[in-house]
Amino acid sequence: MARSFLTDVQAVHGLPVSGRAMGIVQLVVSELVTNARKYAPGPCLLTLEINGGAVDVTVWDSNPTPPAILAPDPTRIGQHGLEIVMAVGQSFAIHRESVGRRITTGIVLADDPGGAPAGRRL
Repeated sequence: MARSFLTDVQAVHGLPVSGRAMGIVQLVVSELVTNARKYAPGPCLLTLEINGGAVDVTVWDSNPTPPAILAPDPTRIGQHGLEIVMAVGQSFAIHRESVGRRITTGIVLADDPGGAPAGRRL
């Protein structure tokens, strides 16, 4: 679904989407939806929205408890999903909702003309 959305963004709207950005968005969608399905008791909702030169990936789920954000630990097996999402996104936010939570991250669509990869600017 993410690939199809970004393909349409390129073809229909003429916005550049780098191969790297395409892969990052698919990874982020996979991580966030997997977490929602694993940790929330009910449904989840995915939205992809163009915001300037980025795509905002938002996943809502029915669990009102904010997710635990663990410190990076290369020896830990598993539970690196949010760590990955935070590392590759330009922005990251968790919003508590009356019936769940919403996690949003922004991914830059095009690599920098100077050759810098899309993603978080440190």
